[in-house]
Amino acid sequence: MRERGIIFNAEMVRAILSGRKTQTRRIMKANCMDVAEMDDGSLWPWRENGETGEDYWYPCPFGVVGDRLWVRETWQAIHDYCDENGNVDERRYPRSIPKQRGNYWHPVYAESWGNECREDRQFPWRPAIHMPRWASCITLEITGVRVERLNSVSEEDAQREGVQPLQGGYWKHYQPNEWTQFQLSARGSLATLWNSIYGDDSWWANPWVWVVEFKRVEHQP
Repeated sequence: MRERGIIFNAEMVRAILSGRKTQTRRIMKANCMDVAEMDDGSLWPWRENGETGEDYWYPCPFGVVGDRLWVRETWQAIHDYCDENGNVDERRYPRSIPKQRGNYWHPVYAESWGNECREDRQFPWRPAIHMPRWASCITLEITGVRVERLNSVSEEDAQREGVQPLQGGYWKHYQPNEWTQFQLSARGSLATLWNSIYGDDSWWANPWVWVVEFKRVEHQP
């Protein structure tokens, strides 16, 4: 079993914690030029080995079933919720967290605190990519990996991405009449989220993506 870090924004972290998000789609790198059918009928990226003429099947960069992913998210390193012994005051702290061995610095997560900023107290928000392993408090176990075109995602799988249809409640007051059924679906919500991350019309580019399914691993006390 191997562990790898994986970045999620605050919205997707909340979806993971609520149990709504059990899948993530990540663009396949351009060097995976071809996708072919394996013996079991599944699709997988490959290339022909020029020296041997044999097929080379690319490994998934996120791991295989049974491997684990530790979540990187926007965070702050603080110490003002600790007593003199380095223990966290659980009544004031929103989540169960690890601490770095040898000191009393603890992480605060953007998922929990929204846009609150403590830069005036020298606790700036730190990008997710700079989160070390010790600061992560969410671990995921990979339960499935496959390859598919982005636009082939089903409505059910779009829901497993943690998005929700833009309908009912707050949204009903803001939906223009010309919105299509697709825009009001979970797939439409996923398309909107995808374009916000990768740029306008990136959804319609319909790239090959890695589909990683996972379950959350509860930390032992």
